[in-house]
This record gives sequence, C-alpha cells and structure tokens, in this order.
Amino acid sequence: MTTALVLSGGGARAAYQVGVLKALGQLLPRTSHNPFPIICGTSAGAINALAIAGRPGPFRLRTRRLEAIWRNLHAEDVYRTDIWGVLKNTLRLSLSLMRSGYGKNRSVALLDNSPLEQLLANYIRFRHIDEAILSGELMAVGTTAMDYISGKSVAFFQGNHESWTRSRRHGIRTGLNIDHLMASSAIPLIFPARAINTRYYGDGAMRQLKPLSPALHLGADRIFVIGVSDNPSHNQTVEAPRHSPSVAQIIGHLLNSAFIDSVESDLETLKAINKLVTTQTAGAAEVTLDTGEQTAASPLKYIDHLCISPTTPIDDIAQEYFHELPQSMKVFLRAIGATKKGGGSSATSYLLFEPGFCRELIQLGYNDAMAQKETIERFFGLRN
Repeated sequence: MTTALVLSGGGARAAYQVGVLKALGQLLPRTSHNPFPIICGTSAGAINALAIAGRPGPFRLRTRRLEAIWRNLHAEDVYRTDIWGVLKNTLRLSLSLMRSGYGKNRSVALLDNSPLEQLLANYIRFRHIDEAILSGELMAVGTTAMDYISGKSVAFFQGNHESWTRSRRHGIRTGLNIDHLMASSAIPLIFPARAINTRYYGDGAMRQLKPLSPALHLGADRIFVIGVSDNPSHNQTVEAPRHSPSVAQIIGHLLNSAFIDSVESDLETLKAINKLVTTQTAGAAEVTLDTGEQTAASPLKYIDHLCISPTTPIDDIAQEYFHELPQSMKVFLRAIGATKKGGGSSATSYLLFEPGFCRELIQLGYNDAMAQKETIERFFGLRN
C-alpha cells in the first residue's frame, strides 16, 4: 500500500498541521524515517510538506524541527509589517486598480513576503528531495499553484512519474525549488504572484477543484489528510447577523471557499466512490476517473483514507490572539472589519503568524490526533 500525505492550505492555520504531524511522529516507531512515500501540499500546506520531505533524519525529528519553527514564528518572519511597507504596497495595489498596465513588470500585492522566502531558503534542503527519491524513501513530492494566464491548477511534482493533463489542471514533472513554494503560497492580492519560467502563478488553493487528485495521480492508494477547517460535524450555534457583512467577512468566506470547501467536497466524493466499490456485487466497474474528460476507463478503486481536522473553531481562537498582530496589521484589519464585532476573524486567522496563536493551534492539532490514536495506529498498521 502506498500512503500519501495531503496538506491543504490556510496561511497561519497550517500550524494545526504541525501538531497533528507531531503526534504522528510520537505514535510511529522512533526509527521511522518517512511513512509517506508521496507528499503533496498546497499553499501553506506545501511549505509544511516540503519541510518534511526536504529534511533528512527520522520522521519524529523532522516534526520537532518543524514545530520549533512554527512555535517561534512572528508575522515579520513571513511578511513586512512596518507601517511604511504596508502603506507603500497598499498604494501600489490601489494604483494597479486605477491605471491599466501599472505593475505589469512587477507583481503587486498588499504584503511583501520576501522574509518568508529567506526563511524557507535557509530551512528546506531541496537537495535531500533528490537523494530521498534516488534512495527509494520517496516516490514523489508535489506542490500546487494556479497559472494566472490559463487559470488552470498546476501540480508541480518531483518524482519518477509522467506528467498529466486533465480538465482545468495539469501535472508537471520538474525539479522543485523555492519559486514553486512561493507561488503555491501567494494568496491573491495579499502576497505577490511568482514567476516560473515565463508564466506567473498564485496560490494553489485557487481553482483547485480536486485537491486529492495529485496524490492519486502520483500513485497513492491510501491518503492521510490534515485539514484546517472547523470539523464539519461540529455543531456551532451561529448568531443571526445584525449588520451587513464587513469587507473582512466577505474576504474570509472567499478564502474559506478556496482553502477549505474544495477539500471537504473532494473527500465526500471519495467516500461516495468507496461506498460504491464496497457495494459492488459483480466484477470491477469501469469508470472515467475525471468527470467530463475523454480518457480511457479505469477500474473503480477503493482508496483508504483518514482525515484529521480541528475540533475547535479556529476563528474563535484567532479572536483571542488578535492583539498579537503588529500594529500595522491591526489597523488594517480593524479598518476592514476583521474583528469579533465585525465578523471577520476568519480573514485574521490566515495572517496571524504569531507565537500564541500558532502554539495553540499546534496543541489543538496534537490533541485532536491523540484523541484518534487508535484509529491512526490502525491506519498505519501499528495495531490490529
């Protein structure tokens, strides 16, 4: 069985994934180097994915190192937080909306994320990915970005697989580098698009209709998914709105639709297919794997999967740590209504790269994973 790790995007919410990976590292044998021959990530999930794939040593040690980064992370380590920097980028973004062609030779965005590029360049060992694939420890590593020219979802992957083309998405075999990570995590309008060869790419969660697809194309028949949405089964009492939605509230829903909804939708489809497989009474059914594509029929296949997602609303946690943000970001987010009263705490959660918030999400991920200890152990064959 070939197991893939799939990490969704979500900005600072991805700290939750670190807690789940930490728990997994403790549950697996100490000598386990990598339980995932295939690793796929999108946006901030791509950063965590390559942080695991791009480091040598036991899996437990890799997760500890990754945790150390997130526990001490500050917003200034990810994007410029000085007042002048934010104001300058806001002005450039405004001018690009009013003047056709402005920013043609330079991608414009609200925030300058050059500090993140330096952080990743110092931490991730891209050479180790080559070595791990050659040794057989890894089959493939992939990260997804959106092509601004075609609007298609592009999965850049490194491994011994062929490239693929499907409806509105491609898989391109290449050697991964810092550009692919920066492109995958470039949230539209918030972080600048990144040029790869002659094309510009943005956050991979945008237009990613089938986030599980890259792992399946790369040969996975089991998938371990770590989401960053509030658990769909968690019943929340939503207070009736008393005002029209704030700008931050609208942005929050747009971000959620990109980073969260597609993962949940794809998991529902996977569950439906698995149910169909298990209820078959005669030979293997023949289906076209990609809806609307004229491709050769393939046998319907059961894909074992396990998804860990937050049991506590992340938006609520973000409200408690709003004060940790740099003054420039607090002013901006308050102006667009990203407060508890304005109903825009979801937008805040994507930018809250601060120790208190990240540490609480790590602990939440760890607790949620440990609460499913027996399920995880069975999934990885550690118990009957």
